[in-house]
Amino acid sequence: MKRRSYLRSLAAVAGTVGIGGCLRTAGSEQPTTTDEPRFRIETVTMELEVPWGLDVAPDGDLFVTERPGRIQRVARESNRSEQVADLTDEVAAHGEGGLLGFALHPDDPDLAYTYQTYEGESGLTNRVVRHRVSEGFARESVVFDGIPGASIHDGGRIAFGPDGNLFVTTGDAGQGSLAQDRDSLAGKVLRLTPEGEPHPDNPFGNAAYTYGHRNPQGLAWREGTLFATEHGPSTGDEINVLRAGENYGWPEVTGPSDGDRFADPIAAYTPTIAPGSATFYDGPVGDWQGDFFFGTLAGTHLHRVRIDDRNRVVEQERVLDGKYGRLRTTFTGPDDHLYVTTSNRDGRGTPAPQDDRVLRIQPFEQQ
Repeated sequence: MKRRSYLRSLAAVAGTVGIGGCLRTAGSEQPTTTDEPRFRIETVTMELEVPWGLDVAPDGDLFVTERPGRIQRVARESNRSEQVADLTDEVAAHGEGGLLGFALHPDDPDLAYTYQTYEGESGLTNRVVRHRVSEGFARESVVFDGIPGASIHDGGRIAFGPDGNLFVTTGDAGQGSLAQDRDSLAGKVLRLTPEGEPHPDNPFGNAAYTYGHRNPQGLAWREGTLFATEHGPSTGDEINVLRAGENYGWPEVTGPSDGDRFADPIAAYTPTIAPGSATFYDGPVGDWQGDFFFGTLAGTHLHRVRIDDRNRVVEQERVLDGKYGRLRTTFTGPDDHLYVTTSNRDGRGTPAPQDDRVLRIQPFEQQ
């Protein structure tokens, strides 16, 4: 039986949100504080179970993966969320693994890609699968396989870059040394063709684009430059600018390091806040134009970062601090508004009756 939850647009304002706990990082400027209300929060859909990957169809409908193995379609016109695929028999939703990232092919939106944890011959393994949307998300092919998996640190974000290639984040699968092994697929950001082949211009002759990652889960581009967020251990969550062939240090270093062997992050966070995503904003909230956003799981807030044209962090802000619990995936919707998902049913949060939810952030004047 299909699982449904109906869209409910909440008119209530979530309250005035100001700076409320900005974090300073090396090279950042002291932000100013404002008490002016700038936006309101609406619940788009609710009663999801650990929403993880999202993408928007050409008609404005929203696809959402749930980590246990389901895909929901939130219809823009009919105002309801309907389960359109049940992949629970294909995935192994153990710990942090399961049905994770989701992306539609940029030139053929009837093709959808998912990142899945499953029980392989050698234990938990991760793969990228291509589906045919019009056929109920029937599996068309496994385009890439053999990514080490575990109950922790599975990476899982997939996204098509502006060049049409598919980028995939992988975690170290709980074995930090694999991140420094350029022959391993663990602890990397991969660059693939849409058919799942390693890009011919990759630096090491395999699928790896960058290495030395612990558990990256956010990818976003600005004018062709790729930015990523990454989970640290108890110290050193990071925002990185990714460049082909560079080593981002894990497990030998977290955060900035001495010397030039490792690429330094542009921001690092201690204590950790657990960044779960990444997006650049170009919507109607004027003073957020061009800013970088990510949800935080341990930090329980939406984090805003202003990055200048030299890739330096110059301002930061905590938004929705403590209001909705654990926040994971941020993205820009078909209406250019900012969206964020809660992740309170993942075993590490305290769910509210409506959780998990997809929230939309709108300016006050757009009622």
